[in-house]
Amino acid sequence: MDDLLDGALGWLGQAWARLQPGPPPRADDAVLAGVGLAVLAAVFVPALWRRLRVGVTVVHELGHGLVGVLCGRRFTGLVLRADMSGHAVTVGPSRGFGRVLSTWAGYPAPAVVGALLVRAAGTGWSAPLLGLTTAVLVVSLVRVRSFYTGVVMVLLTAGTGALWWWGAPELRAAVLLGVGFFLLVGAWRHLGALVTSPAAGSDSAVLARLTPVPAWCWVLTFAVVLGLATWVMVGPVLTTLGVVPGG
Repeated sequence: MDDLLDGALGWLGQAWARLQPGPPPRADDAVLAGVGLAVLAAVFVPALWRRLRVGVTVVHELGHGLVGVLCGRRFTGLVLRADMSGHAVTVGPSRGFGRVLSTWAGYPAPAVVGALLVRAAGTGWSAPLLGLTTAVLVVSLVRVRSFYTGVVMVLLTAGTGALWWWGAPELRAAVLLGVGFFLLVGAWRHLGALVTSPAAGSDSAVLARLTPVPAWCWVLTFAVVLGLATWVMVGPVLTTLGVVPGG
């Protein structure tokens, strides 16, 4: 019993140590160029985008669920489909502020999370953010409602947890930088698809039915948040990484 307790305390101590921020990394031009090329390929090469955009979908749907929980709703289900679409189920009043905000949160979520990841990569907060993300993914596993969703979520959770626990600081920063930019560019691509191919069941259309505000206004709010996330992400982080000299 004592050995088991000592082992648990030792693990908790290691976990706490891995949750501490470290010094900001300095990425060289080759690393940044490689990350940028990888992100562009992931988003704009059709064969890659068809398989990888599920990552944007996961963040989109978890955005619905987590904001719903913060608004007092219950997050009861997460479903991802083989075509890389998905939906999150929250239970609560069919109308009202909580329903509107949780419905609105999906499209901005990947850009906001992407900005946080890039900022964490550039400021030494990769480890705490990876630990928090791992915890969120573990909790989300109980809301999985299909086999395909379970496979995707288990792989994401395992990969994130492994990077947090075993990854070197430089590797963590490079991965978060790439994933952050991928989520941001992917969020713009998802928004572009919404603008060019609006559907009756889209988030903006649902928001238009829930409120007196037309769908195009809701799309505009998505674009504003994505624009702010882009602005927040690029300048300060590139300065921190040494790409752009500070003022």
